[in-house]
Amino acid sequence: MDNNLEIRISELEENPTPRVPVCMALDVSYSMVNEPIAELNNGVKAFFNALMEDEIAHYSADIAMVTFGNDINVELDFLNIQKQQIPHLSVSGATPMGKGINKALELLELRKAEYKTVGIEYWQPWLVIMTDGQPTDDTSEAEKRIQTLVANKKLTVIPIGIGKRADMKTLARFSPYRTPLKLKGLQFNTFFQWLSMSVAKASVSTANIDSGLSVNKEDISLWADNILNQDIKGWDSL
Repeated sequence: MDNNLEIRISELEENPTPRVPVCMALDVSYSMVNEPIAELNNGVKAFFNALMEDEIAHYSADIAMVTFGNDINVELDFLNIQKQQIPHLSVSGATPMGKGINKALELLELRKAEYKTVGIEYWQPWLVIMTDGQPTDDTSEAEKRIQTLVANKKLTVIPIGIGKRADMKTLARFSPYRTPLKLKGLQFNTFFQWLSMSVAKASVSTANIDSGLSVNKEDISLWADNILNQDIKGWDSL
């Protein structure tokens, strides 16, 4: 057993609380330079701080983060947030979205296997995808993997476009059930506050592990652009 795996298994054994696994696949290509990456970093920091302050979520939230830019980087592998350091993200390169999402799916599958090894209950995993552009690599494999997982109710996708150049059609192929939404301006902080509240609600709703978490569309409208005038699907629950 490698050292990182041993640490993750040991942490699960020490804390057998049902988990809410969330993996973020974040675009850090060069088009995110200056204010967008600064606001993304602020939002990520607010997300972790909010979960740490929640007396239940800081035991249940299980967070991983993959960035795609010049390289595919695992900024955070799965581990309880109390044992993680908030990463500082920087921009680089193109938008290898397919490879980034494949890596995120790989981390989720490995974490589910670890839950089963230890006997930990868990919510259907959440995959958050945030991008401001078009993929610069082949996304077909990642699309097929996600479509199969979603069809089998093994994955919840939260697809978010950033800015005018976000490729919402590609995001839709990654999210066959839930309509991709566009972030309102640079409201990263508001989005991550909503996400942290959703994780916190899931943490205390173990009875709904198999049925999902209800979502208030008015809360979504605080960070999503123009949703009250759109025909969106899949946002009634997570």
